Amino acid sequence: MSNAAIYFHPEAFNTATQSLMGRHAAGESFMRGFLRHADVDRFHVWNIAGRAQAGLEDLLNRLHPPERPVNWIDMRNRTKVGEVGVANLPIPEIGKEAWQRAPFGPNTYAICGITHTTATATVMNAVADMLIAPTEPFDTLICTSSAVRASIETQMSAVRDYLKDQFGTRTRPEPMLATIPLGVNSSDFAHDPAQRAHWRESLGIPDDAIVALYVGRFNLFGKMNPALMAMALESAAQRTDKKVYWVNSGWGKSEAESNRFHDGARALCPSVTYLHVDGRPETTRFSIWSVADFFVSFSDNIQETFGLTPIEAMAASLPVVVTDWNGYRDTVRHGLDGFRIPTFAPRAGLGADLAHRYANDWINYDHYVGTSGQFTVVDLEKAADAILQLIENPDLRARMGASAARHARETFDWKVVIPLYQALWGEQNARRLATPPRKDAAASLKDNPWRMDPFRLFASYPTEAMTRQNLIYVPPGMTWAEAKSRLTGPLAVFSTVAFITLTEAERVFELTSAGGEIQVQDVLQAFPGGRQYFVERGMLWMAKFGVINIVPKVDQVIV
Repeated sequence: MSNAAIYFHPEAFNTATQSLMGRHAAGESFMRGFLRHADVDRFHVWNIAGRAQAGLEDLLNRLHPPERPVNWIDMRNRTKVGEVGVANLPIPEIGKEAWQRAPFGPNTYAICGITHTTATATVMNAVADMLIAPTEPFDTLICTSSAVRASIETQMSAVRDYLKDQFGTRTRPEPMLATIPLGVNSSDFAHDPAQRAHWRESLGIPDDAIVALYVGRFNLFGKMNPALMAMALESAAQRTDKKVYWVNSGWGKSEAESNRFHDGARALCPSVTYLHVDGRPETTRFSIWSVADFFVSFSDNIQETFGLTPIEAMAASLPVVVTDWNGYRDTVRHGLDGFRIPTFAPRAGLGADLAHRYANDWINYDHYVGTSGQFTVVDLEKAADAILQLIENPDLRARMGASAARHARETFDWKVVIPLYQALWGEQNARRLATPPRKDAAASLKDNPWRMDPFRLFASYPTEAMTRQNLIYVPPGMTWAEAKSRLTGPLAVFSTVAFITLTEAERVFELTSAGGEIQVQDVLQAFPGGRQYFVERGMLWMAKFGVINIVPKVDQVIV
């Protein structure tokens, strides 16, 4: 099977954070599934953050100890990524990575990114950038659901129309879109009677009570409004003589935000016993599912693209009641694994003012998605009826729970999903190898116009630019001892990024002080080709501190 270099930024795979987000859980889950199920002879891990390898090895071992060799790739070594053939990113910014790849040649490797939340300005810009950046037809953006793919295609179409109107018909091929769901490690969520007893005892829930469970962030703006779940649960609870409990396992940005979520929801379901726990500890994230009889998640927010928690609930043998909303539509089979509740939203054209406010930073991201979500309607009657059926009918809960668990194992377990990734990587690599480099690629990608060489972008600032034809000389009385003192002082070396070495500087000094003026290019001939770039730039640093002098072109007389 095909392989890829995993773009390994720990922030994308580490769930041990107070600001836990769905993308963290998804990244952790993917990496654990990849280490368990990938059909590869070794793992290629690209240390894109430049972190200490020991710490990254600890993180890998916490996720799942690698059972095959690990090839660590330095953050700067895109040539090594090219030897693997595909770079797999846990983010959607494939255009940004295309610019990073450009100096090495567009065919060096294929890029594979993935969507999570697509409503942020950053991701919207990234989607547009796919049609502007030097992406190739073998690059791919994975969409985790059919709904999010449709939204990506809608935005790309709008950008395409704009570019055509401004610049004419596009001639370059576009990157691919692929639809692959997120996965789960089903065994991590398996129902555990001991955990069920533990949680019910610790939360004071009677054995005969019916428990609904919600898992996710407590953020009514940036995640979902709990009022919809609360009202549906209240309506169902009023029509049954069963004791109904609602456990909310999650976290908020602050205590005040969490309390607003809890107090508002609790007030709308007085007939339901409302409980909440901190859902961030790993022991809770994987065990809390056993407390419940069914799962509820009424997503009403455009920040959602897939929705991982319903699949985790299904893996835990829980029937689910969810909104018929974006990715949920691809995962929950209505009437088999649970119920999908119809939703309504404004027609296209009624949100232009919100987009304008967001574009002008008059409202932030949470207010943009939260305000949009205020107009999402859920059929509460159907929701209450579905919940009531699960409360009243243990056989239905058992049948749907078993169906859900089977569906999670057979469709969404990483054992099934990882081969889809590997098949995609294989297709990407085959297309990369079969695609001849465009003849104009090297010239057109000489400089990233979004991040230009500062000495080109700001060439108008200095009186002149030093070239290889400039003459340089050592000022009278300057010794290497004095030069070294100046060049190693605290005001001379505050940044040594991509810098000339002190040994190289000494060699420049020796050659320049040999007698009279000498051309820059003659000094550079004493250095290997790969170092001449840094040495030439370093000469200006030496001149900055008076170790050598540059003869202005207007004063030069070259014989």
